[in-house]
Amino acid sequence: MPPSSITTTDNPCRALPASLRLAITLAVILLASLIPLEHWPAHGLLLVVVFVGLSFAGVTLGYLIRRLALFLPMLFMFGLTVPLTQWDKAAAWSWMLALWIRCTTSFLAGLWLIHVLPFPELLATLLRWRCPTLLIAMLSFMYRYIFILWDELARLRHARDARDFGHGSLKMKWVGNAQLIGLLLLRAMERAERTHHAMLSRGWDGSIRFLDSDRGTSR
Repeated sequence: MPPSSITTTDNPCRALPASLRLAITLAVILLASLIPLEHWPAHGLLLVVVFVGLSFAGVTLGYLIRRLALFLPMLFMFGLTVPLTQWDKAAAWSWMLALWIRCTTSFLAGLWLIHVLPFPELLATLLRWRCPTLLIAMLSFMYRYIFILWDELARLRHARDARDFGHGSLKMKWVGNAQLIGLLLLRAMERAERTHHAMLSRGWDGSIRFLDSDRGTSR
């Protein structure tokens, strides 16, 4: 499901200009990166501000817990690699704690952004900020076709389960998953080539245009 479909229409944060919403998110991430760990009350205050913003954005506690349950274990395992690769253990544990706090704050700020700024508006804002057109085009196509590829992967899984009834050894499952990834890559490349030819036949010149929600014009 696209993040923009989760955002409610009565979200008061969406009354802000798109550029301001993006600037607020970047400012929170920058502050979380620059505040020293010794100033932990400032980190706590920043987290409170982010949580208040999430509540205004209509993010429920259950949704937030589910997202953190996916993010925090990976962050925890990644943070544990810091003390294992440093000689100064005391400083390493401090760096690890700072990494956990900063990454969690940045993740929550990004979660707020996707609930208050739909992805097409984000791309239009980046275009106004003079970001490289190639990068915006790549993000636009990724957002458009990631859901199609996800549906394609679901069909491949159903086809595999229909052949082995979901049974098999662990080795067979690993081999089957590797084959699914390879087949999905081939289908993605074929679809990309067909899409590229179709766009060229319709006169695509490499320019990315969005409806400017702040001005009501096409850019």
